[in-house]
Amino acid sequence: MLILLAFIIVFHITSAALLFISTIDNAWWVGDNFYTDVWRMCSTNTSTCMAITDQFREYQSVQAVQATMILSTIFCCVAFLVFILQLFRLKQGERFVLTSIIQLLSCLCVMIAASIYTDRHEELHKSHEYSFEVSEGHYGYSFVLAWIAFAFTLISGVMYLVLRKRK
Repeated sequence: MLILLAFIIVFHITSAALLFISTIDNAWWVGDNFYTDVWRMCSTNTSTCMAITDQFREYQSVQAVQATMILSTIFCCVAFLVFILQLFRLKQGERFVLTSIIQLLSCLCVMIAASIYTDRHEELHKSHEYSFEVSEGHYGYSFVLAWIAFAFTLISGVMYLVLRKRK
């Protein structure tokens, strides 16, 4: 049981780390001379960065991605704290239902964020407000990490739902 518990804790911490990296790092959409995410866009040629603000036509979509990624990260961290509390407070044989619900909310938020970005990426990157051409790019590793974090939080949420506290 102790090995299973250690695995679940490591799995949850890995999920949180993936969420932090994918939310913060600037590599959702990359090209030969630029990289961009939901916060700013940077040119590798001139080493300049420009914040994504309300001057962009698709700013509401970017804000939705920002908000849901932040919520996902917060839910994942709260789920871990609730798990630790429930670990010592639950009676034997009870399930970690509250932890599972919070972790599945985290899963839902990261899925919404990545789905919005997937759906709106063409409109986002064909905007004339960019100071350089970003339409000829591809998804970066932060975007991929967001989808991996989705899978990890989903698996983690289901594990908590199935997990019973045993001796």
